[in-house]
Amino acid sequence: MANIISDETIEYVGILAKLELSQEEKEQAKKDMGSMLDYIDKLNELDTEGVEPMSHVFPVHNVFREDIVKNGDDRENILKNAPEEKKGAFMVPKTFD
Repeated sequence: MANIISDETIEYVGILAKLELSQEEKEQAKKDMGSMLDYIDKLNELDTEGVEPMSHVFPVHNVFREDIVKNGDDRENILKNAPEEKKGAFMVPKTFD
């Protein structure tokens, strides 16, 4: 393991994550973080010359559509379902004073 994680680093990460770790959990976290960093080092050894950077493995395309109003202003029919109505709006009970 070329990447050695210090106790201070584990403490700091624990504080950031709002975790209280036991001594055994801290030791395991040090091993896990070291393994992750070793893997990243291994990936950095790959020749990526000519490989175009990407944000997704699969191509992602936005699909846009026209924003067309279909139902329009049907206020009268909508308000027929209202238990009470005032000035063209639903009337509801107060939720606080």
